[in-house]
Amino acid sequence: MLRSVVAALVAAFVVPLSALSVASAEPAMSARVERVESVTPRRSAVFVYSPSMQRVVQVQVLHPAGDAPRPSLYLLDGVSAGAESDYRESTWTQRTDIVDFFADKNVNVVLPVGGTASYYTDWLAPDPVLGVNAWETFLTKELPPLIDARFAGNGVNAVGGLSMGATGAASLIARNPDLYRGVAALSGCLDTSKASAQDAVRGTVAYKGGNPDNMWGAPGDPAWAAHDPYVLAERLRGKEIFISTGNGLPGPYDVGPDAEALDVGGPLEVGAFVCTIGFDRRLRELRIPATIVYRPYGTHSWPYWQDDLRTAWPTLERALGLD
Repeated sequence: MLRSVVAALVAAFVVPLSALSVASAEPAMSARVERVESVTPRRSAVFVYSPSMQRVVQVQVLHPAGDAPRPSLYLLDGVSAGAESDYRESTWTQRTDIVDFFADKNVNVVLPVGGTASYYTDWLAPDPVLGVNAWETFLTKELPPLIDARFAGNGVNAVGGLSMGATGAASLIARNPDLYRGVAALSGCLDTSKASAQDAVRGTVAYKGGNPDNMWGAPGDPAWAAHDPYVLAERLRGKEIFISTGNGLPGPYDVGPDAEALDVGGPLEVGAFVCTIGFDRRLRELRIPATIVYRPYGTHSWPYWQDDLRTAWPTLERALGLD
């Protein structure tokens, strides 16, 4: 099953797409912080009741000491979205050194825990396996005022993500340009409404047990284009944009007996590479500047994303007003 999903993903990145208009989610009210647990003096687990998702959602926040105003960076996960830790933490904190990397930076780093195969979007219908998903409403309407109030946020935000989270981050900024000043998309595909891309996304959702019709509807439903960063690329004008990808070839981290990383991570990164070329071309056609990094090696795996986040930081720093 996994390899069939990989094959669909790779195919999705190389076929042209069509365009459609955008829809918007209704704002939700009455989100509230249920409790806050201190993980360390500079890291908090915040449990937020989300009316839109009808449950309590954990968000971990890396935050500076003191109460001086600071911007916030929202970082989204890959398809498993915390499942490796049984949803105790984001895979970002489990698999990278971002806690240390951000220790000397005056920024809140907001890490949602959960969202497996959700694409961080508002689903059209509840799913029997993946539940109620209204991540766009949660991340853009319910959560930011709570983060700003609790952690001295100054209202300046950027968003980033990897793989599925890269797609989600690019869609979020395109659909909510007044909220975010910049985006970092690592090894994602920012083109989701063409037919083959729909097949790939649907396969990814199904791989985690979800019914993809519950997300953006059947193939060809207008909701697909309404969430497509490629279709909405004009809305990225004036934003700080960072995009990165490897090319699937073995690199310095692709060593040892882990054949799965090469067998699956290689083809996935080839897909991200080809997709990035297409989105790069789209931005150039629109004359929208962006920092786009093509690594000459690397699979779809965490060590490269750790490095890419460092490379993305100057772009995010400008977006957040910290340069």
